[in-house]
Amino acid sequence: MADDKNWVCTVCGYVYDGPDFNAEPDDYVCPVCGVGKDMFEQQ
Repeated sequence: MADDKNWVCTVCGYVYDGPDFNAEPDDYVCPVCGVGKDMFEQQ
């Protein structure tokens, strides 16, 4: 089941557009600025 909110990088503003952010591996990084999953927020 996909998230019903957008996950946004708090550093650069990149909006995750995949099917399910929580399904990404723990070592997922922002493709724009390279920060880890812990720097994303649901909005």
